Amino acid sequence: MTWSTYATFAAFATLVVLAPGPDTMVVLKNSLVGGRAAGLATSLGICTSNAVQGTAAAFGVGALVVRSQPLFEAVKWAGVAYLCFLGFQALRSAWRGEYTRLDAVDGVPRRHPMTHWRQGFLSNITNPKVLAFYLSVLPQFLHPGETGALDALVLAYTHAVIGIAWLLVLIWLLHRMRTLIARRPVRRTLDAVVGTALVGFAVRLATEPR
Repeated sequence: MTWSTYATFAAFATLVVLAPGPDTMVVLKNSLVGGRAAGLATSLGICTSNAVQGTAAAFGVGALVVRSQPLFEAVKWAGVAYLCFLGFQALRSAWRGEYTRLDAVDGVPRRHPMTHWRQGFLSNITNPKVLAFYLSVLPQFLHPGETGALDALVLAYTHAVIGIAWLLVLIWLLHRMRTLIARRPVRRTLDAVVGTALVGFAVRLATEPR
């Protein structure tokens, strides 16, 4: 794999990462609830899942999941249910409008960090479109007979690193705007937007053709 090919993939992966998706919404939701520490734990969970799915794709395990209709559908509907669960949590918070001060929870999440890590991991691992992305995109940057699993791993892990870098920037921006976000009407609006987006992504995942 040439440096030119790698740079092209990195640029493409960056564009994909910058497009808002379920992972972004889950990080926003948890950062608003538990501050930077919660957002960081969620981001690490997402990055871990990306690495797992990228590894599976590189070694051919992911192809078995995609080709197995029952298994693919099981993962898909688990993802739909989980995104709906997280979305309704955010919408419930917006409806109630009861919030802890951000400066009281910033850096000290009300839940154990593993809870947020698990939410990030599950939101990503139950989205079969992530695995399908690796299986459909990675081969475009690999040359049969010239590149192998190691090159595929490099590309997959590059995507994971770019992803967590963007999420860390997002968390930093939220922290910088914490004075504005601390206002109750703003918090309720953000929760309503995030909750609606998560449910919307669930509906899209459920209705998209395979």
